[in-house]
Amino acid sequence: MRTVRRLLYADVLGAVAFVATAFLALFFFIDFVEEMGDVGQGAYRARHAALYCLLELPGHFYELFPIAVLIGTIYAMARLAQSSEFTILRTGGLGPGRALWLLALLGLAFGALTFVVGDYVGPYFDAKAQALRSSLRGDAAGNSGNGAWLRDRRIAGPDEQPAGERTDSVNIGNVGTDGRLDNVRIYEFGTNGELLARISARSAQVHEGSWLLQDVQLTRWRAGEGHALPPDERLTALTWPTQLSPAVVDAAVSPLQSMSTVDLYRYQSHLAQNEQAVQRQQIQFWKKALYPLACLVMVGLALPFAYLHARSGGVSVKVFGGILLGISFVLLNNVSTHLGLLRDWTPWIAAAAPSAFYLLLSMAAFSWLVRFR
Repeated sequence: MRTVRRLLYADVLGAVAFVATAFLALFFFIDFVEEMGDVGQGAYRARHAALYCLLELPGHFYELFPIAVLIGTIYAMARLAQSSEFTILRTGGLGPGRALWLLALLGLAFGALTFVVGDYVGPYFDAKAQALRSSLRGDAAGNSGNGAWLRDRRIAGPDEQPAGERTDSVNIGNVGTDGRLDNVRIYEFGTNGELLARISARSAQVHEGSWLLQDVQLTRWRAGEGHALPPDERLTALTWPTQLSPAVVDAAVSPLQSMSTVDLYRYQSHLAQNEQAVQRQQIQFWKKALYPLACLVMVGLALPFAYLHARSGGVSVKVFGGILLGISFVLLNNVSTHLGLLRDWTPWIAAAAPSAFYLLLSMAAFSWLVRFR
């Protein structure tokens, strides 16, 4: 069995690596051609564009790897079937259950690799790429335009009047390359929803339990009277107490697609605790959490191709069929997300439906081929 495992795994790993490399080379070329339009801005040169595109490759790898697994595994299985090697393996004792178990283990390994790249490697290199691009082009902010609204609930401090629970609405203009928040506005509301204070700050540094605001303009209102207390206060710095942690702020200003599973969980938990709309973030969390298992689904889809006789079609035809299956999986995955938002489906069902459908489809095809072919 060790020899069978080595033969099977060597063929599948070689084919998957080849397909993944081809995909990454194609996307590197497309990204590089697109980046050439920005060459010449500031100190941004062609070599920097090439480096930027290289740093973006882990993110592309995460998105494309399940499809590469599908196409590579189909190619390996179809080639073994065409050369009758798989028939010899079956004659030598490789039953359907054992073949499925061997590929399932490989699919789990592919899924673990996808998880590591998507949660750790991809975001790290993507941040490096954005910092490189913005610094060389002379952008003022690495995430310019990526503002956000946040809500926080807290108990008023001993020096704050009136006492009781406060609801703070925070608007962030954009985020600087060093993590500094620019153009911050904070609106403090009392227990009955009355506006108590408005804080405008040129910038803010986020710390655990408090923010350090710089160049602050503070306006307060008398509770229940609806007018400001003149004059407005202008402060060089102000420490503002809050439960908005650096992790929550980073999640709020980052695109959902680039966030890790842990960050998505923290962010959607924060939104739920503050009674904010959370359906979109919950669906994205479940998609991120379940996406590595797509590799297991892909090897399940590929296994039935090993039981097709060579005269049922050449390797190229089967690979083309695999490409169509991969495209349909991506389309259904995207459609399921939008339908989940429109129909208010349970988030984990909306995220898991495409993978569950294709897994059932692959097992049905596998069972039929084993029984009747």
